[in-house]
Amino acid sequence: MGIAERKERERTELKARIMGAARQLFLDKGYENTSMRNIASLIEYSPGTIYHYFKDKGEIFHALHAEGFTDLGKRMILLKTVSNSMERLKAMGKVYIEFGIENPEMYNLMFIESAPLEFLDNEKNWKEGETVYRGLENTVEDCIQNGHFDGHDTESLTYMIWSTVHGMVSLQLRKRCDVINEK
Repeated sequence: MGIAERKERERTELKARIMGAARQLFLDKGYENTSMRNIASLIEYSPGTIYHYFKDKGEIFHALHAEGFTDLGKRMILLKTVSNSMERLKAMGKVYIEFGIENPEMYNLMFIESAPLEFLDNEKNWKEGETVYRGLENTVEDCIQNGHFDGHDTESLTYMIWSTVHGMVSLQLRKRCDVINEK
């Protein structure tokens, strides 16, 4: 391995360590109570080093967000081959729920943890989440075109379906379903 390859590997590894430390701190202390100094301290580097990789903690948060949506998107893309739109929609719901239950920390960062989303104001910064959501929207549109959900518009129905499945995952992760399941 040459010097350039080694330096690139070390750079990639340090970036992953920064993101891992930030993930832990965002979950343990919350976004607002985490500083770049906290992240640097956890990985035993100076705060200045982190600024070589990320301009601020918002950019780190977005990188974690993008990582989660990329993973979810990889799972969803496999469902494009399901030709029956209603079966594809049901499978998407199942994949979404499984993703949330299997990855509670990432799900919390993606959907629960409060953090400024100014970074997402620029549409090109939201491509990972947008791709997943548009896949759902396209499937809902296919369902409507195939005679399901008469009288509903795609945009409102997509949001309702996402909100419902998101609520199911959130309730499960917060153990709010245990009360219902015990009856």
